[in-house]
Amino acid sequence: MSHILTHIEDHVLHIVINRVDKKNALTRSMYQQMADAIFDAKHHPDIRVILLKGHGDCFTAGNDIQDFASKEESEHVAETAAFMRALMDCEKPVIAQVHGVAVGIGTTMLLHCDFVYAQPNTRFVLPFINLGLVPEYASSYLLPKIAGRRKASEWLMLGEPFGTEDAYQFGLLTDIVPETSLSDKVMSVCKKLVEKPAFSLLQTKSLLNNDTDLIRQQMDIELDVFIQAMGMDAAQEAFDAFLNKRPINPDKFK
Repeated sequence: MSHILTHIEDHVLHIVINRVDKKNALTRSMYQQMADAIFDAKHHPDIRVILLKGHGDCFTAGNDIQDFASKEESEHVAETAAFMRALMDCEKPVIAQVHGVAVGIGTTMLLHCDFVYAQPNTRFVLPFINLGLVPEYASSYLLPKIAGRRKASEWLMLGEPFGTEDAYQFGLLTDIVPETSLSDKVMSVCKKLVEKPAFSLLQTKSLLNNDTDLIRQQMDIELDVFIQAMGMDAAQEAFDAFLNKRPINPDKFK
């Protein structure tokens, strides 16, 4: 069974993360599948809206550490960057339906969606610093812009989980929706968007995205530093400790 499921229904492309046994942790091949689906949607006249969501009890636990730790630093980037750029450059409206947990890129990808709806008990975390890494996906540019420098510093420099109230108050979410009505709410928004004039909808999104060049530039800078960090002792220690289920050696985090 594919770990990324796609289908088109009522002009909406559903992209569903479907690796339930691993809490929807993302592998490099899953990134590429999502990137391909988003790229293909650009030239598909029947697709008016894109919906991202996860099966099972969470949105996504972020990167599959074992999959990424098995490759050289330079090999980590291609598929992930393809997905990042596909979502960042997507001309059509993108809605994220979030529940459970959204770890790492599970949170940073939301910065590139047009609408984000989450269940009340959802937990978000940007744990990069705890893995000896740095922010990704232009989050070091976008988070201060939407949440303010102080809150962005808290989320990125402490790397601690936060809830939906914090996420909503500081602009990460469009709305918090009860579990029983989340799917209906999201599909209602999809339907409204599908019924809008196509030209006006696409151009409105384009006009809103008026700092794409700066976002892309920051994303490229982050990727360079991210790759450098992955080869350093702190990240290697964090990955090894995670994979072997042992405490981190604090001496290697200095």
